[in-house]
Amino acid sequence: MRFILLLVIIIPAAEIAVLMLSGQILGVWPTIFLILFTGVLGAYLAKKQGLQTIRRIQEQLRYGQLPGDALLDGGCVLIGGTLLLTPGFITDVAGLLLLAPPTRKVLKIYLLKAFKKWIDKGHVTIIR
Repeated sequence: MRFILLLVIIIPAAEIAVLMLSGQILGVWPTIFLILFTGVLGAYLAKKQGLQTIRRIQEQLRYGQLPGDALLDGGCVLIGGTLLLTPGFITDVAGLLLLAPPTRKVLKIYLLKAFKKWIDKGHVTIIR
């Protein structure tokens, strides 16, 4: 909980600092253009990859498979798209990393390990 509170304070402060620096180096209008461009790009990529993920989930369910990998992809796409829609360059980089399939593949490995630890420690109850 402390970690999340710290992120809620540090990330916006860092975003403001980077935006101010960008405004000084590039100028106000190019900075505003970049923010709008990454927002539109984020919406486009999230929609495209989100629809692909939904199709994969439906296909896996149709064949009686559990769509665990596709659900992780869907979560990464949702969070990545949201981060790209958030104004700021730090969140944009994080969002692009979540939307890029190669980095998402690496992240999913860490997520699966974290979920396994959670389950092994008894923090998650699985109902069958």
